[in-house]
Amino acid sequence: MKILVTGYTGQLGYDVVNQGLELGLNMVGIGSKDLDITSKEAVSQYVKDVEPDAIIHCAAFTAVDKAEDDKDTCRDVNVNGTKNLAEVAKEINAKFMFISTDYVFSGEGHLPFKETDEPNPIGYYGRTKLEGEEAVKQLLDNWFIIRISWVFGINGNNFIKTMLRLAETRDELNVVGDQFGSPTYTQDLARLLIDMIKTDKYGIYHASNDGFCSWADFAQEIFKQANIQVKVNSISTEEYPTRAVRPKNSRMSKQKLVDNGFNPLPSWQDAVEKYLIQLTHEVK
Repeated sequence: MKILVTGYTGQLGYDVVNQGLELGLNMVGIGSKDLDITSKEAVSQYVKDVEPDAIIHCAAFTAVDKAEDDKDTCRDVNVNGTKNLAEVAKEINAKFMFISTDYVFSGEGHLPFKETDEPNPIGYYGRTKLEGEEAVKQLLDNWFIIRISWVFGINGNNFIKTMLRLAETRDELNVVGDQFGSPTYTQDLARLLIDMIKTDKYGIYHASNDGFCSWADFAQEIFKQANIQVKVNSISTEEYPTRAVRPKNSRMSKQKLVDNGFNPLPSWQDAVEKYLIQLTHEVK
């Protein structure tokens, strides 16, 4: 099976490509320097030359705060880029997997959002990702939409790396404690995505590591497992203002994965443990 993966230079795309290679699949990973996905002509030509059996579209404009100010670029990448890839996937009859986000939801309430719940994004980034979802559904018959949250991987910046860096110079940190979700380790997720793309169990899925926590809980677990003495002060969203509004409830139900025979991802605490080991090996 030949799989084209966009966003190869990002956290998830990098792990998806490497996971596929380990399983003996023919993986083609591309970043923005290889292909401008906002150019319809370039996308059409490139993908037809590669002739993949499937496309896993990980590339996205994910700078949530910047999206509020650079709306044109955000829309161009997340909506038009997705449309361009979906259109050529249809032409060559390739399976298509779009990586979406918890940001398509309003973040209200306390219950985990189901795949069938009505999206209602509160920020521009979330709106463009929802439009990307809609484009995929309109253009294609055979599609996967995978909503993920709070991603961390070896290839890029993330919350864990930030916490470890800050801990080098501080013994006390203020971290938001009233936003809840599920951290997602890209190595765990990559395995699942490869398993899914081999099937015809199409549809919308939520995929993140098992369990829920706040950012403050997440930080405390990182320091506990890394054996670093840092005091974490849980603060409110209002005490840490950002350009874009963050959803307070990013909990998502992953029951559909189980119902369709896929293995759910391990606990987020387990994911942190494996990731810290991976980081240690990378440093050495």
